[in-house]
Amino acid sequence: MRVLAALSGGVDSAVAAARAVDAGHDVVGVHMALSRNRDQFRSGSRGCCSIEDSNDARRAADKLGIPYYVWDLSDEFHDLVVKDFLSEYAAGRTPNPCVRCNEHIKFDTLLERADALGFDAVATGHYARIEVGKDGIRELHRSVDPLKDQSYVLAVMGPEKVAQSIFPLGDMASKAEVRAEAAARGLGVSNKPDSYDICFVADGDTKGFLQRELGEKPGEIRDESGEVVGAHEGAYAFTVGQRKGLGIGRPAADGAPRYVTDVDTSSNVVTVGPETLLSVSTLVGENTVWLAPDVPAAEPTRCEAQVRAHGTTTSGTVVRRGDELVVELDEPMRGVAAGQSLVVYLSTRVLGQATLMKRVI
Repeated sequence: MRVLAALSGGVDSAVAAARAVDAGHDVVGVHMALSRNRDQFRSGSRGCCSIEDSNDARRAADKLGIPYYVWDLSDEFHDLVVKDFLSEYAAGRTPNPCVRCNEHIKFDTLLERADALGFDAVATGHYARIEVGKDGIRELHRSVDPLKDQSYVLAVMGPEKVAQSIFPLGDMASKAEVRAEAAARGLGVSNKPDSYDICFVADGDTKGFLQRELGEKPGEIRDESGEVVGAHEGAYAFTVGQRKGLGIGRPAADGAPRYVTDVDTSSNVVTVGPETLLSVSTLVGENTVWLAPDVPAAEPTRCEAQVRAHGTTTSGTVVRRGDELVVELDEPMRGVAAGQSLVVYLSTRVLGQATLMKRVI
């Protein structure tokens, strides 16, 4: 097959490309330049898309003996990921930009260009597995290494994109094993630090980034009875379940800690209350993506639900109602926020994904 290997400049994508070459594919490497400010170098393990990353990707391609190109997708990334991130927070929701990046950039824009250039598939360094099930259906599964599993942020892909994707690292036992293989292959990125946090917030200060982009909007913090207990500089900077950084000068009457239980950006009010108010028994998501055509989405199906990357799962029953995905949980889940990605699994297999709505019970 003709395979387009996405080279980020990190160790994972370099080893994934190498394995694609070993598999006998005709591989071409491409680095997606996503940042509008790529002149700077990385600071430790924060950020990505710097000129350093581009150079590391080029050296990896040279070592593998494959053609290498840089595609400037910074406008698409800003319009489809960064703007979405800001608008979601401005609306009082808690988005996951990695989900949107995988949806719109890595497995939409990239695949669209790959198709136009005659490639059969795209290979990336994501930790996930694709298995062929009954009737030849390609299923998305968790990776062998649960600590690195990225199926949660890949679930938004949909079955068509899964069919055009290759994840060579899905069967790797650990990141240490990936680094060891990179070193054995002579890839210079074998000891390069992992990037983390939000890539376009290189200093890790998400609250500061939001304030710079959205401006200060002073408002009230109220308790569950409506009493004003504090003030804030922008409701968008808070998320449901948050305990630290509330700036409340006095404790609750019973001395128990208080958490954010609601964010209403229309009234610019943040509501806080006891931990008991954070628990929900029903999850409702919209814009459903169903990856299991052999599992009838309209019929109740046992599942495990996950609402955070690398978060724990809670068992329950899922059913699709039109464009909504509804999960009735066996046990209440705590701190669920609108805008989060809801992913449902059957054992290691991804069944579907949806974006959590405000209406959680």
